[in-house]
Amino acid sequence: MKTAPPRKLITFDWAMKRLLRSKANFEILEGFLSELLSEEIVILEILESESNQESVTDKYNRVDLKVKNSAGEIIIIEVQYEREYDYLQRMLYGTSRAITEHQREGEPYSRLVKVISVNILFFDLGHGSDYIYRGATSFTGIHDNDRLQLSSRQQKLYGKEQIHHLFPEYYLIRINNFNDIAATPLDEWIYFLKNEEIKDEFKAKGLQKAKKALSLLSLTEKERLAYARYQDDLSYQASLIESNYGLGRLEGKEEGLKEGKEEGEKLKALDIATRLKLKGVLLEDIVDITGLTKVEIEKG
Repeated sequence: MKTAPPRKLITFDWAMKRLLRSKANFEILEGFLSELLSEEIVILEILESESNQESVTDKYNRVDLKVKNSAGEIIIIEVQYEREYDYLQRMLYGTSRAITEHQREGEPYSRLVKVISVNILFFDLGHGSDYIYRGATSFTGIHDNDRLQLSSRQQKLYGKEQIHHLFPEYYLIRINNFNDIAATPLDEWIYFLKNEEIKDEFKAKGLQKAKKALSLLSLTEKERLAYARYQDDLSYQASLIESNYGLGRLEGKEEGLKEGKEEGEKLKALDIATRLKLKGVLLEDIVDITGLTKVEIEKG
């Protein structure tokens, strides 16, 4: 007996822009973040950020969502399609900006907000075999190789147990590295992010709610039209990138051939100039014969 194929769902990035901002759908985001961070996440509110606009001027290659959880932490979720070699620095800028934006004037540094940066990447960033990487701050002794810890007073002041709980944390989800084998609840979420499908047997927190809420069939006519336009825009942007990249490669190849030919002709002229110098031909005559300058001939 053949099983029905999983229903196609809308992409997670578009859902973040339109559907997941609703409190009724917080359960979906809470499920994803709980599986990723290995703790129970409760979202209090969606915070405004610079790319939350819904207009024709949206950055098609960038979608981010900023939420505040019940622990008072700020979580930035970003989906990135286009390759950016300085993306790591952009992550740092994003967390730094979030910290300063949410620091009230006159507040002590002990009140600095904790920021977690979750980055869903559809391009290869750096070298590595894994598909999920976590970055956190720690301090290791140069001589004793011990790990610096918070004192009991600091733990009470900050309400944190470890130093890395104070600093921003980063999660890199490299979608292209995932092998489509969903061995854990978190893998089930990664499978959905990559394939836009949720299998009936998936049990990860929030996924079954996502299966209903993010179904194309559940969208209104207006939402379906908006989603279709968004998909067309993504395809158009991808075509522009591919065309520009291909044109750049072709122009680079042609330029390289031209430069190579010119370099070869120059080397040949230098060889002739050297032979003429050995035969005692005057420098002015060598210039006329080879087309080289006096400096080039003398250096050659």
